[in-house]
Amino acid sequence: MFVSWFQKIATEQGFQDVIVGMEPTGHYWLNLAHFLREEQVKYGVVNPLHVKKSKELDDNSPAKNDIKDAKVIAQLVKDGRYAVPSLPRGVYAELREAMKIRDHLTTDLCVVQARVHNWLDRYFPEFLTVFKDWECKPAIQMLSLYLLPHELVHVPDEILPH
Repeated sequence: MFVSWFQKIATEQGFQDVIVGMEPTGHYWLNLAHFLREEQVKYGVVNPLHVKKSKELDDNSPAKNDIKDAKVIAQLVKDGRYAVPSLPRGVYAELREAMKIRDHLTTDLCVVQARVHNWLDRYFPEFLTVFKDWECKPAIQMLSLYLLPHELVHVPDEILPH
């Protein structure tokens, strides 16, 4: 329906070419881009920052609404201020997605490690003098007791990891 709709408008207006423009925010644009590629329709993406800045130039207001955004995106595409994204297929698409997931997981892991170090520095500064690495099995067992140092002194030795 979408392709038929804009082809009808193009024919009525006497246009030879159509370029579908979109703002690549999140993952929402990907299905449309894949569909347009399969239909052999030209498409391009505009930089979200350019949309925001251009919107403010038009009416001196950063207010956001779908009609205003569509006009700004259309103007940017008309002016040639768009890019044609590379959408890999098959194993290359899977590799790109895997790398993205790996990057997110690596970032999340670094955040968690920093939080643990922060907690240890604040509440258990001597911990890393007792354990060489807080991620080793005995250290993890000790941390899994959820005890602060002043509480730990009251725990019987047989409960503590060896």
